[in-house]
Amino acid sequence: MSTTHTQEIKTGLANEIRKAMRALGLTQLEAARRMGISQAKVSGMMRGDFTNLSERKLMSCLNRLGYDIEIKVRPATENVGHLALTLA
Repeated sequence: MSTTHTQEIKTGLANEIRKAMRALGLTQLEAARRMGISQAKVSGMMRGDFTNLSERKLMSCLNRLGYDIEIKVRPATENVGHLALTLA
């Protein structure tokens, strides 16, 4: 996966985490405790800094905030498939 795709996926997941925090009325510290990461990482994530936060960790954070994540794999219509993040 290209760096661009990785960044797009991470950005989309972080945006959903922001929405979840707002919907749940969580402060950064409360969200950090619930997600199992430091408040500094939450602060960085809010600024778009995903250092040491993989896509898997961001998905885990969403799970801990009460969100389901579904990964769907299907045959590609082209010779090479693509990766997309679809948000409900």
